[in-house]
Amino acid sequence: MQQAQQRETGERISWARALIFGVGFFFIAALLVGQLPSFVNLEMTSSSLIGFEQAMLALAFVFLAGFLVVQVIVMLFDPKPVAPPIIFAVLGVIAAVLGVVVIFWSVITNSQFLPTATTNWNSLLGGTFLWFPAGAVDMVALGIFLLFVGLAWLFYAVMAMRERDDPDRRDPGATRSVNRLLAIGTLMLVFFMLFFAFVSPNGLATQLSPTCPIAATAKCGVFTGLFWVNTAYNLFLSVAVICLLWAFVLRLHYLMRPTRKTTMAGLYAVGVNLAPIGMICLLAWFAIYPFVGWLHSVPGLGNYFIVCARKSAIPQSCAFGQEGGDLIGAILTTNGFVIMMAAVWAWRTKRNMVVIGSLVVATLLAVATLLTHSNVDLADPYQGMVALLLCGAGVLLATIWTNVSRREFAVVGEKPLGCLGMWLLVGTALCVYIAAFAFFSIPGFHETETNIPFFPGALIGIRSKTAISPALDAVVVVVIIGILAAVQFYFLMRNRYRV
Repeated sequence: MQQAQQRETGERISWARALIFGVGFFFIAALLVGQLPSFVNLEMTSSSLIGFEQAMLALAFVFLAGFLVVQVIVMLFDPKPVAPPIIFAVLGVIAAVLGVVVIFWSVITNSQFLPTATTNWNSLLGGTFLWFPAGAVDMVALGIFLLFVGLAWLFYAVMAMRERDDPDRRDPGATRSVNRLLAIGTLMLVFFMLFFAFVSPNGLATQLSPTCPIAATAKCGVFTGLFWVNTAYNLFLSVAVICLLWAFVLRLHYLMRPTRKTTMAGLYAVGVNLAPIGMICLLAWFAIYPFVGWLHSVPGLGNYFIVCARKSAIPQSCAFGQEGGDLIGAILTTNGFVIMMAAVWAWRTKRNMVVIGSLVVATLLAVATLLTHSNVDLADPYQGMVALLLCGAGVLLATIWTNVSRREFAVVGEKPLGCLGMWLLVGTALCVYIAAFAFFSIPGFHETETNIPFFPGALIGIRSKTAISPALDAVVVVVIIGILAAVQFYFLMRNRYRV
């Protein structure tokens, strides 16, 4: 009886922590099962496969970056480290500096996409560089990949050096450094969201530089008012995202430190599986045009899966038909669903692996949002900075999740839920859902529908007959419902309800 009572006590969890876990799993499921397959489907069935090329390369960068970072963690913090940390510190600095150089070079020289339309090197199948069309490589995404990997390697190398001289392996919890970084990053994201709603980059650029406001000309070059405004906005958001990533990796490092013997194997298993996924995406980027050309020539399959605008430009004018897009979308959705069900099945027996794997996947999905929308699209001029905002929000969720994972099954109270607790629980979950619904209406991505109207520039924006009128409905809903969710969650946490 005593053993049964102890086992029952060990399984208890507060409703506040359970709600955070539930929100985290909900967003991972929504992205894996819904958003990611829909995004790939749309890029496959577009009039051009250039967007699909850029998306596959960006996803390859994301998964390979996760693999490289996890491998460094395993090599440095395994019970028997296999490499000195100074090596990864030097390599991290080199990769980070190179990433910054690539980003600024591609933006300043207007060379974000390679090859260009004038490139002509061993043209095959109508391509400009081999069979690759113009714009197949996003240099900004490559720079972000190098910067992300470099900073992660440098961080873990420094932590390994510190632990070499310090035998303490305790988990200090949410330290002052973690809380400060979390607070700074969160406040910066909230400030930017409100500032962006009232001051659009185009409107501010017109006010600051009337002679060279938006469009690049021979007189102004690329250094227009919009260039400087976008640079300032993106740098501000980049600092916020780096602060949140710093808080996340620092908290995750402390979380795993006392239990590395039981968590390192799970982390290694997650990291090893990221490599083949990244290689599949890289293979899709490399071979999609030869594959489309071959598939078009197969009797029956070509007309069913492939649609070509011009018979004289195959595969350059070809894209997948709706049947091909639905097939790949169904495969991705099924795989995401299987992963989520596997996590539910393994929750009781391999809980550490599920928690660590979920945190890694949540962070990589946040970074994937940035890399897949880092390009400047004339139809969606703000998608780069909004992608930074969404990336920061995803990392913020992962950091909060990591903070409550320290003792997620500790008994924090003996008070039963009751009627008031049920209302607080349901109300908080409903407000979180509505606020998230409004928050995801902010991006102007071409693959998402604007459910709640939003367009920036309520105070300073472009005023003309052809310009879109400012609409702040989404931000208003986020602020009001977010405050209600925070108030209800405070009382849910304060009353110490237990499951």
